[in-house]
Amino acid sequence: MGIPVKLPVFEGPLDLLLHLIDKNKVNIYDIPIVEITEQYLEYINQMEREDLNVMSEFMVMAATLIDIKCRMLLPKEVNEEGEEEDPRAELVQQLLEYKMYKYMSNELRDRMNQAARTFYKKESIPEEVLAFKQPVDTDGLLDGLTLDRLHEIYKSILRRQEDKIDPIRSKFGKIEKEDISLPEKLEYVQNYAREHKKFSFRSLLEKQPGKSQIIVTFLAILELMKAGVIRICQEHIFDDIQIESV
Repeated sequence: MGIPVKLPVFEGPLDLLLHLIDKNKVNIYDIPIVEITEQYLEYINQMEREDLNVMSEFMVMAATLIDIKCRMLLPKEVNEEGEEEDPRAELVQQLLEYKMYKYMSNELRDRMNQAARTFYKKESIPEEVLAFKQPVDTDGLLDGLTLDRLHEIYKSILRRQEDKIDPIRSKFGKIEKEDISLPEKLEYVQNYAREHKKFSFRSLLEKQPGKSQIIVTFLAILELMKAGVIRICQEHIFDDIQIESV
């Protein structure tokens, strides 16, 4: 026999089901679906507010409960793994998730209420107090100070400054980007070849100030060879390459 339920409006069908489960003191994993369905339908019949949006949610849950009730009267279904399926499993999972979120919302509401009862006192220190500075006794600070003591303090300050200097990075030079133009290097190598007529490749590279200059010089030599402005020769392997102006 169903127990008459006359309760205020719930937040939703899951909220009502949780209340009925707690009211009947039943295990949420083993819901007596017949009794809970009867009490649930009885509550819907007693609802005074006829809000279609709210009623539709409760009616959907009522249909779900009736469907579960009917499925429990039939032989139990077996899944692919050979285990019997409980028609209430999906509903139980929904109730557990809802119960967890409801607990979290209640916890957040309690914390918000506690925070609302917290008050902070604004800063009220008088301006005279804030502007006060401890007077400095210069005679007391200079008491016992000699030239030797000042010299020691000065040397200790210098040592501290030296300790801050990185012994490795401080020796690095300033890294600047070299502006190298291949056309300019072509003109330079061509003029150099006209002046010296015949010269070694090594001697030309030794005159370059940096690695990037050497690379561009090598490219310039290849371009001038391709254009037929210069020619190169090497008598033996690993010998110095000789360059001659054509």
